Amino acid sequence: MLTGVNQPLAKQVALLEHILRLNPALYELITTVAQLKLPNLYVGGGSITQSVWNALFHQTPGYGISDVDIVYYDPDLSVAKEAATQEKIAQQLAGNQYTIDVKNEARVHLWYAQRFGKTITPYQSTEDAISTWPTTATALGVYIDENARLQAFAPYGLNDLFMGIVRPNKKLITAAVYQAKAHKWQQKWPDLTVVDW
Repeated sequence: MLTGVNQPLAKQVALLEHILRLNPALYELITTVAQLKLPNLYVGGGSITQSVWNALFHQTPGYGISDVDIVYYDPDLSVAKEAATQEKIAQQLAGNQYTIDVKNEARVHLWYAQRFGKTITPYQSTEDAISTWPTTATALGVYIDENARLQAFAPYGLNDLFMGIVRPNKKLITAAVYQAKAHKWQQKWPDLTVVDW
């Protein structure tokens, strides 16, 4: 268990920042993408969560991280604008070791049903989208603010993250999706505690 459990949020975010800084490539990505000033921008999901699990379970900082999610909220719903933003980010991050996955959360409802077989209402913000991510520990986004300080959005808190608990967030996903993700993660981090659906 990390020392961030049951601590004030400011202390938890400071610990999160310390852990993320242990992986210079990831922290540089977070810092670099912030310079693009995209609306309602976060770096989130697995790469952030897995960095903490690596600290918790004594793995190397980049262990198990396959890609990095970059999410933002632009009311311009055109495919062309999202593609241009994706290209801009790719150019800015050229040379970074991670595969990036960039999404305008304002557009997700336009393709979600075709990809996942379920219609969703449009998200109202990036925070709204993050609140639906599959688990309490992975529903997490970070960004660097104008004062060069790490900020975090964690709608379900950070205790599950710091304790290595995988708990379903049932807002959007199915039991099958949750179980598949939990199984995949337990293969890499066998000491995770997975809560049943």
